[in-house]
Amino acid sequence: MTSVVTDELQRALAEVVGVTHIDALERLSGGASRDTWLVTAGGQRLILQRQRPGSPRDLTVEVAALQAAKAAGVPVPRVIVSGGADVLGQPFMVLEAIDGETIARKILRDDTFAAARPVLVEHMAQALAAIHQVTVDQVPGLPETDQVVQYREALDGFGQPHPAFELALRWLDDHRPAAARRTLVHGDFRLGNLMVDPHGLSAVLDWELTHAGDPVEDLGWLCVRAWRFGGRQPVAGLGPYESLLRAYREASGIEVTVDELRWWEVMGTTKWGIMCILQATNHLQGLTRSHELAAIGRRVCENEHDVFLALEGQW
Repeated sequence: MTSVVTDELQRALAEVVGVTHIDALERLSGGASRDTWLVTAGGQRLILQRQRPGSPRDLTVEVAALQAAKAAGVPVPRVIVSGGADVLGQPFMVLEAIDGETIARKILRDDTFAAARPVLVEHMAQALAAIHQVTVDQVPGLPETDQVVQYREALDGFGQPHPAFELALRWLDDHRPAAARRTLVHGDFRLGNLMVDPHGLSAVLDWELTHAGDPVEDLGWLCVRAWRFGGRQPVAGLGPYESLLRAYREASGIEVTVDELRWWEVMGTTKWGIMCILQATNHLQGLTRSHELAAIGRRVCENEHDVFLALEGQW
């Protein structure tokens, strides 16, 4: 089934939501693997997310992660209903709609969020501490990989010279921290995937990349230079490393060292650079024709530059 909203889809959606009809459907921007709509039905505002054909993601794992995170006190949308391809043509989930803003440029600069910005680092640390309370046994089917191995194999598969990433992968292999914990990891915790209102963090969104692993990964990813969106501070453009580590320690009782955080920031920068190559390659090879994927190719050199800065400690 295509992403077009058909009468048949609307009737099926009304049935699974438990209303007589859908009052309105508004297409929202979506990622590479799913389509997203704002649904108005029976006086409710809901979010429908439906996987696109060929997506490798297991939506049932994401639903289970959302439910476990909700139970742990993470601010996430409540899952209303979910199902397989037999209901809406592709695996789907319907979530409660939460008010707020996800556009990083607005969060970092607009007057509307002036009061939120000073508290966001603390709010993000508290949300991460709650996420990392969830054990891997609570979410069956969580994927887990050695990321250095995974992204070295991906880079080798492109057959392209990228010495900056080769150097970073060698450094990462030589300086691996001893992972003290293995928990649920969000996998893409950053501005753009966080809903923010004028008072602070209102929801953690986009759990597509959730997996089992070292929870410090989430803290390092939040600090990757690309996710600062022009902000001067290292933690999402909003605050210093010390504020994040202190707030996380206060919320979780776990001490994370600067060296651990630095390793995962280098890993995140390297990973994002290799992911940019992958996404641009998907367009260039005709696997997924997309102006967005093509444009992401230009970000490869940005991450090569950023990984040198990270390795030199110029955070």
